[in-house]
Amino acid sequence: MTYTLLIDGPSGSGKTTLANQIGAALGIRVVHLDDFYPGWGGLAEGARMVADDVLDPVAPGFWRWDWKQDRRAEWVPLVPGADLVVEGVGAVTEASISKAKARGDVDTLRVVADAETRKARALKRDPGYAPWWDMWAEQEKLQPAIPVDVEVRRG
Repeated sequence: MTYTLLIDGPSGSGKTTLANQIGAALGIRVVHLDDFYPGWGGLAEGARMVADDVLDPVAPGFWRWDWKQDRRAEWVPLVPGADLVVEGVGAVTEASISKAKARGDVDTLRVVADAETRKARALKRDPGYAPWWDMWAEQEKLQPAIPVDVEVRRG
């Protein structure tokens, strides 16, 4: 039976670090929404792509986003039926949960932290993020709050 772990939470909360730790511990692929959001205005589209592309039962994968060129890059295929950790803002939606359940077992997790800590982490990781912080935060507010199995507070 295929296993999918969907990890959501606001920017800078620690999702990527936790996802990488879990993926390494379980020996399974981690898919980062940061690799395919279509630009700074693409949070909703990235969330859609989780269900429609990443969790596709026949030909899963995603179009990588080239952040430097601000355009779609190559298709990154995933192995059909492989266990996955999928992390990023917008990873947990009704559609992604439904698609993950169709694949097999699914758990959902939200990582949270206070806004000051999150912003400091995000800007330390990528100083070029500063001009986009407010725009991205507004998109985060538009994401529906889907109940999750586990909530983790980091920092």
